[in-house]
Amino acid sequence: MIDDLDLGFDEQERGEKGRHRRSFVRKRNGSSGGGRGKTFLALLLALVLLGGIGGGAFYGFDRIQNYFVTPDYDGSGTGEVQVQVKQGALIADMADALVAAGVVKSAKAFIEAAEANSRSKNIQPGTYKLRKQMSAESALAAMLDPKSRVVDGVTIPEGRSAKNIYKLLSEKTKIPVKEFEVAAKDPIALGVPAWWFKREDGKKVTKSIEGFLYPDTYEIPPKATAESVLKQMVDNFLSVTGELQFADKVQKDLGGISPYEALIVASLAQAEAGNKDDLGKVARVAYNRVYGEFACNCLEMDVTVNYYLELTGQRTKTSAQMTAADLDNPKNPYNRKLRGLVPTPINNPGKLALEGAMNPPKGKWLFFVAIDREGHSEFAETYEEQLRNEAKAREAGII
Repeated sequence: MIDDLDLGFDEQERGEKGRHRRSFVRKRNGSSGGGRGKTFLALLLALVLLGGIGGGAFYGFDRIQNYFVTPDYDGSGTGEVQVQVKQGALIADMADALVAAGVVKSAKAFIEAAEANSRSKNIQPGTYKLRKQMSAESALAAMLDPKSRVVDGVTIPEGRSAKNIYKLLSEKTKIPVKEFEVAAKDPIALGVPAWWFKREDGKKVTKSIEGFLYPDTYEIPPKATAESVLKQMVDNFLSVTGELQFADKVQKDLGGISPYEALIVASLAQAEAGNKDDLGKVARVAYNRVYGEFACNCLEMDVTVNYYLELTGQRTKTSAQMTAADLDNPKNPYNRKLRGLVPTPINNPGKLALEGAMNPPKGKWLFFVAIDREGHSEFAETYEEQLRNEAKAREAGII
């Protein structure tokens, strides 16, 4: 009998548990999603069970109705309000945000409307222009309408340094670069878990936001701050690396290398590879040089020198322009001849570079050089092989 009446659940408890669900709440057999379909007979029966139809019947009916009918508004609402759907948000998270903004009357109503509409899985992260006091069905329909999205985006290309990203963000948001720099000083406050800053190579850990600002197109919500924008990018990084199981696979498959070290390698591959097909191989070269049998156990990659030049406000250079002092500057912590990996990532790598560093192809390569206009490289295990590959590159006019 109680099952037939479908008693409501505690909204506060749902809010706490719903945040951790990985899928929709279970579907009701044959349900259209609306709680208003409960029968009048069930309500009358409830009144009888509670002492029934007396002088307080109407008062009792109103109170008990909340237990049997999913709270919901009627119609398409009034006014205007903007609601942000964060990257990786579940339907339950969206429902909570809509309730908080006064768009829908209850989270349960929106969840049920989403269950009844298979297109609800197509709701994208971003900011939506909605109305207050909308029915859950109307709110869902609006969020599925591209015209409701507030498109004010900025695209962050793969391989840009944090310093370069601040400039791009500042141009779009008019937030001063200085505010991004201040917000970035504490990456843990921006959402980077403390466990990321762990190294297995014995080197001192430098806590930097570099590497954690995931390249993507971001919609900047109204009244955004430098801190909120950077948090959005860190959230995206954590979502992508979580889906890849980046940390777990690095620790399992690359024995003795921490996820942070692999992130550094991903940034090196992103900077050095001229073609996406070579990202994994370049990552393997970095691992071989630092952890393998390379004579100096150093990277010897010019991109680390350029990162230091950019970091210190100097003009970056091509390999041909770099002097001996540039290549082996004892004051440069990103010196290409220092043993081991550099202190931090040197840019913010994309998904393919992360995959390449997480699962590089097997090989004993120690050298590589671009040999065509498309950026493909030839890889070599010995310096003699490398010299032959460099000859190919010269013939092709690449170097």
